Order: sequence, then structure tokens, then C-alpha cells
Amino acid sequence: MKKTNIYLIGFMGTGKSTVSRCLAEQLGYEEIETDQWIVQRYHQSITEIFETQGEQRFRDMETELLQELCKETDKIISCGGGMALRKENVALMRQNGVVVLLTAEPETILARVQNDDGRPILNGNMSVEYIRELLGQRLPYYKEAGEIVVATDQRVPEEIAKEVKNYVMKQ
Repeated sequence: MKKTNIYLIGFMGTGKSTVSRCLAEQLGYEEIETDQWIVQRYHQSITEIFETQGEQRFRDMETELLQELCKETDKIISCGGGMALRKENVALMRQNGVVVLLTAEPETILARVQNDDGRPILNGNMSVEYIRELLGQRLPYYKEAGEIVVATDQRVPEEIAKEVKNYVMKQ
């Protein structure tokens, strides 16, 4: 396997964080959750960053993190839902990693995130209709970025992680 990092991308609630933990265990890699990393580095919640500095600055923070990660190896990186919207970010991920797109139906996503108020994009718009609309806007970017697409609906994280691991080991 020449590319040593695994980047999990996709819409919020598709299972990136959960699957990344399973993958890290299966492969013995370090796990990095980009949103968590940004919160720790900048000492603000994602919601606070959006409110005080704007979405554009948050997206810049994501790109800065990816620039650092490109120098690392053997990492499972669970990316925030908007990470793959920038072509620059996709290029950075592909430099030293395999980009895995996790998907889920809007109903599944809502069921997974409806009690989470730390998702500023959905604040005030917590509905299947809004998720479907936003997902429709982002899906072309996700599909262009992902080297493999894995549906997570009605599947256990360990099974998904094993599918990703098998794909990556063949690369």
C-alpha cells in the first residue's frame, strides 16, 4: 500500500467518526477527527467559529490542517462534512491517502444527528427535506473526491471498516 493515510469524507451523520475509530483499531493507525482537531487548536467550538469568524475562515482552517496531515503517515482522518467541497482539499488528501466516501440516506442522517446542536449548518433546519437539499448540493463534490463509495445505512461500523480496510490493502 503506497498511500498511507485514509480520509473518510461525506455528509454529517454518515458514520465517519464511528468508522474511523473502528478502522484505527483494525489497522493500528492513529485517528484524527478534523473538527475536533480544529476545536482543540483554536479553543472555540465549530459553532463559535462560524458565528465569530465565518464559514470561510473555518474552511481555511480545514485546509491548513490538511496541509499538515500531508506530511504524516498511517492516519485515519475523519473529515468534516464540508472538507471535500474545495478542490484544493481533495488534491491534498489524494497526495498521500485514499479518499473514502461514506454515504447515507437523508432519513438515516436525520436520525443520527437530530439531537446534536453542534452542527451549525443544520441549526434551525433539522429536517429530512433540508438535509436532502444540502446533500444534493454536496453529493457531486463528494462523488468526485471519493475513490470508493461505501453506504452506511443499516450497517454496523465494524463491517464498514472491514470493507474500507480490504479496499485500502489492495491499493
